[in-house]
Amino acid sequence: MSVYKKKRLVIYLIVVATLILTFLAWYQDTYTMDKASSFEINTTHFNKKLVIATQGSAFKNAITSNIINHYKNDSIYIKVIDIDGLHDIKPKKFDAIVILHTWESWQPPQSVKLFLNRTRLYYNKIIVFTTSGSGNSKMEDIDAVTGESNLNNTKKYSDIIINKLRPLLK
Repeated sequence: MSVYKKKRLVIYLIVVATLILTFLAWYQDTYTMDKASSFEINTTHFNKKLVIATQGSAFKNAITSNIINHYKNDSIYIKVIDIDGLHDIKPKKFDAIVILHTWESWQPPQSVKLFLNRTRLYYNKIIVFTTSGSGNSKMEDIDAVTGESNLNNTKKYSDIIINKLRPLLK
C-alpha cells in the first residue's frame, strides 16, 4: 500500500471515529435523564414508609406527583430520591420501593442495576417501572411495568403502580 493510500485511510478512520464520538455525545446529551429533586412528605414516625426513586422528566415527575397525591393524606412517610441515591436505601426500612427509570443505551442505569442485584430478597416490595423507546425493555428476571414516556399515559401507569402499592401499604 502506498504512503498516499495509508494517509487517506488514516484520515478516513479519524473522520469516522470523530463522527461516531460526536453522535454518541449528542445521543447521551439528548436522551439522558435529568436529576430528580429529593424531598420528603409526612413524618418518619409513621409506621408505613414508601420510597420513590426516579429520574427527572416531565413524565416521571407526573407519575411521582400522582402517587404522592394518592397517599399524602394517609399515614405514610414518603421519600423521593434520584435513582443515584439508591445505594443509600436499605429495603428493610421501607414497606414499598418504587423505581421509575429510563432504559438508557440499551440497559438500565447502573445505580438501578446495582440496587436490584443487591436487594433480591426484597423483590416482593419493589415496583419497577421502566420506560424505553419501544415501551417493552426491562431487566431480565425483574417483574417490571414497562411503557413509553408519553404524558397522555401518566394516569394509566400511575394507576397500575398505585394498584401494586395497595397491598404493600395497607
